[in-house]
Amino acid sequence: MFKSIKMKKVNIILFFSIFLLINQGFSQIFNDNIYKLSKVLDLVNRYYVDTVNQTDLVEDVIVKTLKSLDPHSVYISKDEVKEMNEPLQGSFDGIGIQFNILNDTIIVISPISGGPSEKLGIMANDRIIIIEDENVAGIGMSTKGVRDRLLGKKGTKVKIGIKRKGEKELLDFVITRDKIPIFSLDAAYMIEDNIGYIKLNRFSATTIKEFRDALTKLQEHNIENLILDLSNNGGGYLNTAIDLADEFLENRKLIVYTEGISSSKYEYLATSNGNFEKGKIIIIIDEGSASASEIVSGAVQDWDRGIIIGRRSFGKGLVQRPFYLPDGSMIRLTVARYYTPTGRLIQKSYDKGAKEYHKDLINRYNNGELSNKDSIHFPDSLKYQTLNNKRYVYGGGGIMPDIFIPIDTTSYSDYYRDLIRKGLLNQFILQFMDNNRKYLKNKYANFSDFNSKYDVDDKMMIDLIEYAEQKELEKNEKEFNISKEHIRIHIKALIARNLWGISEYFQIINTLDTAFKKAIEVIKDDKLYKNKLTKQFAEID
Repeated sequence: MFKSIKMKKVNIILFFSIFLLINQGFSQIFNDNIYKLSKVLDLVNRYYVDTVNQTDLVEDVIVKTLKSLDPHSVYISKDEVKEMNEPLQGSFDGIGIQFNILNDTIIVISPISGGPSEKLGIMANDRIIIIEDENVAGIGMSTKGVRDRLLGKKGTKVKIGIKRKGEKELLDFVITRDKIPIFSLDAAYMIEDNIGYIKLNRFSATTIKEFRDALTKLQEHNIENLILDLSNNGGGYLNTAIDLADEFLENRKLIVYTEGISSSKYEYLATSNGNFEKGKIIIIIDEGSASASEIVSGAVQDWDRGIIIGRRSFGKGLVQRPFYLPDGSMIRLTVARYYTPTGRLIQKSYDKGAKEYHKDLINRYNNGELSNKDSIHFPDSLKYQTLNNKRYVYGGGGIMPDIFIPIDTTSYSDYYRDLIRKGLLNQFILQFMDNNRKYLKNKYANFSDFNSKYDVDDKMMIDLIEYAEQKELEKNEKEFNISKEHIRIHIKALIARNLWGISEYFQIINTLDTAFKKAIEVIKDDKLYKNKLTKQFAEID
């Protein structure tokens, strides 16, 4: 048995070596390196002074080899593969609740619509006390501990005991686990008149359906112009990005092309199936917008189809392909680069190694790029012209927006940061909602009513300060005053999310976003919008 395990590990190394070396076409080097790697493993196994964990040894070789190639070629262990794939596949198996832990107790924030918990009548504010006859309250249960107990294969059952306000006894539920959707669309709503807003958090297998469903509802409200928010969207599936760009571009327009030494050039073209090929488009991006977000933004910008607002995007122009290994683990290997329709490669340099590569965003902040347009410089070698209006745009290191929006630090303070970082703002709202949910639900019939009439009063702000002090965060009068109005809006947004959902949260929190406000200004000003699309230079405002 030991011999078979050893051979399995050696086979993994052999497979990996074959894949890396065969594409180089050096057959002699290829054979020599296979022999060399397998010989080292065999010698270690036979003669090393101590017991060696073969699995760890093999994985260490793979990780270090991939790390030497580029920052995005990675090894993923068998245990990590499923967890990694869930957000992109758009679902997981579980009971279907959003929860938080307050005062060492699991509180249901809301049951997921259509999920098994909602169907059984589990309600927001319920407290989960028992899971499978195990007490889970007041014992220091972690979020991971909750997930480990509630997640499980579709069709399996889990028994929970719930404490509900107004009920003397625990309520017992036997929940049959099911597929629970993970949504990639955070918000979709009409801003005013004919302007719609859609925010995506990733590019998953379900994104296009979510987008089209949301767009259809907005079109019922006579949407003519769209703000697409891709800020902090780290990307996802290449095909999903292509499908989304296809929504905006006319038939046969080039969206993106990929090419690598071992991958011939392949062009992805728009079809005639786009649902929003007319009307103004503004895309919001920032330094957290990567990969698929950059494909969509680059295509829209290159064809002068819309205006990009925000800050320079992340700069990931490498295409990874998954390769599964015999033990169920996987490598995501970079197989090609992608290029925007004008031929721009927007991958930022990784010549100085992975460590320096991952410090890029910190360096941007330290160099002043996030706050000052004058800190941004592009050489002429990275200059390209858009395909219709011949405006200048730039490659290398991300998509540079047509309108630059500096990061807003005017209302940011260390006190505000600590309220969020330590989870105090969220915990305060959970406690507030625990005591006031019924009252708020009765007073405000719908979100529109709440949004127009509810204000966070000074008493609530004082209560927050006192709550934070109880949790050992001292009040700083000066810093509190700097961030006071931001905190007030943030509180209102969190209450809305607790009462309704994430889309309502963004309807409130977006009022603080300078990029969002600029997008509305530009889209409402026909002359300004047209001017930005026809200027010889894509300016940095």
